[in-house]
Amino acid sequence: MSQKPEILALQQTYASCRGHAQILGEALADLQLRNLQIQDISHLSKEDRRILDQFAYRYTRLQDDIGARLLPAILRAMEEDIATMSVADRLNRLEQLGWLPSADEWSDLRRIRNEFPHDYPDTVAERFARLQMALNASQRALEILEALSRKIEQHFPDLTA
Repeated sequence: MSQKPEILALQQTYASCRGHAQILGEALADLQLRNLQIQDISHLSKEDRRILDQFAYRYTRLQDDIGARLLPAILRAMEEDIATMSVADRLNRLEQLGWLPSADEWSDLRRIRNEFPHDYPDTVAERFARLQMALNASQRALEILEALSRKIEQHFPDLTA
C-alpha cells in the first residue's frame, strides 16, 4: 500500500525534527555539565565553542524545521487547505485543533530564535542573557515537539511504526 505524498512528507519531516531534537538534547546536556557562567562567555575554550556551535545549529534547525516544515506538513496530512494561509493563520489553526498550545508562544519562541545567533558587539551580559533565553526557548521547543509527537503517533499510527 502506497502512502499519500502528504503523509510521506510528514514522515520525512518528523524524522528530521526528531534527529535534530536528539542532538540538541545532547548539546543541552553537555552545556548543563559545563555550567557556563557570565564570566566564562568572554573567554570560551575550544570545547565550549564547539558545544555552543552545536547547540546553536541544532536549536535553529529544529525551530526552523518545526515551523516551516513540520507544522505545515501536519496540516496537509490532516487535509487542511493551507495554500492561502499565512504563517500566523497556520499557527492559529493548529492551536484551534489542539496541536499547538499557543500560537503566540510559538511566535515568541521564533522571535527569540531570530535574535539569538547575531554576533553584535554587545556586552558580555547581553550575550549571556541572549544565550539563557535561547536555552530556555530550546527546552520549550523540545517540549512542544514531544507534544506534537504524541499527537502524530495518535493521529497517524502507521507513520511511526
